[in-house]
Amino acid sequence: MAKILFVMTGADKWTLDDGTQHPTGFWAEEAVAPYQAFSEAGYDIVVATPGGVVPTVDEASLAADANGGQEKADEISQALESFKELQQPIELEHIDLNDYAAVFYPGGHGPMEDLAVNADSAKILTEALRSGKPLGVVCHAPAALLATTGSDGKSPFAGYRMTGFTNAEEQQAGLADKAKWLLQDRLERIGADFQEGEPWSPNVIVDRNLFTGQNPASSAPLAEVILASLNNEKGR
Repeated sequence: MAKILFVMTGADKWTLDDGTQHPTGFWAEEAVAPYQAFSEAGYDIVVATPGGVVPTVDEASLAADANGGQEKADEISQALESFKELQQPIELEHIDLNDYAAVFYPGGHGPMEDLAVNADSAKILTEALRSGKPLGVVCHAPAALLATTGSDGKSPFAGYRMTGFTNAEEQQAGLADKAKWLLQDRLERIGADFQEGEPWSPNVIVDRNLFTGQNPASSAPLAEVILASLNNEKGR
């Protein structure tokens, strides 16, 4: 059975501009919704993190107000319990991309802490981009793309149309003024053609084999677009 690699943050804290530690991890919906879509389509999911640590869910992502009500929050929590692969991650350092049909990066503020400076993740991103395999990245996870910048200041993702959690969304979430840096600003700095949609509304951008989603609401639509691409490849 074909496999899809989930590259996930191993961080449970995000260092703010004043040096304080903000509790974080991965955002539940951004892992659960794609996991369900890919699993139902017949793909096996393999989770990889830096050092093979079990990823931490951001507790804020399980709250009712983050999910449009308690019923949806309960659904997300239950789905998270069935995502057994989260408890058996492999080390990011030992990934062979040939084993996977696609690569997916869930978000949360965690990637801004570790994947944004992780060389092993940068290698996977660069190889995935070069391979032509679908590379999906959602919300704050595009922070991982920052690690692909070489000593010359250039990134292989420069010039790509993409999206991610916007400055406006970070401001509305109340953390923009506390952050060391904002994702949209940094992506634009490495040469990304950043496509900003309406705050909190689904926004999926596809450029060649790079598939990006703006926010949690974009995670399920993003997974469906990736699946359509994989199905097209199968049909050729």
